Amino acid sequence: MTKKCPACNTGRLGKTDNIVSEIGGYVFVEKGERCSNCGQEFPFEKESQRTIELARRLGVWPEPLTLYRTLSEVGNSLVFRIPSDLERQLKLKAGDEVKVTKLGHKIVIEPV
Repeated sequence: MTKKCPACNTGRLGKTDNIVSEIGGYVFVEKGERCSNCGQEFPFEKESQRTIELARRLGVWPEPLTLYRTLSEVGNSLVFRIPSDLERQLKLKAGDEVKVTKLGHKIVIEPV
């Protein structure tokens, strides 16, 4: 007996061996289940853990991080200080260029 899809609640889950995930430019293929109606994919937990371990070894699995900082004022501009542990992890140094992107109410800062 096949299971009902928890996403659409109408389709049935069937086994598949070609769930594709892209992490940090690498492509991983996992086994799991796919809905016959909505196409939602559900990798098996063991497969997901294997993918995470491989991505960690490759250095592309993101580390969850939330920091709270107070903005400083220099002249007429606000300044955000990057913590030293992030400097080391991202190999940043004074004079490096960064890209600042506004996404809705979020600011994304990326090394160039």
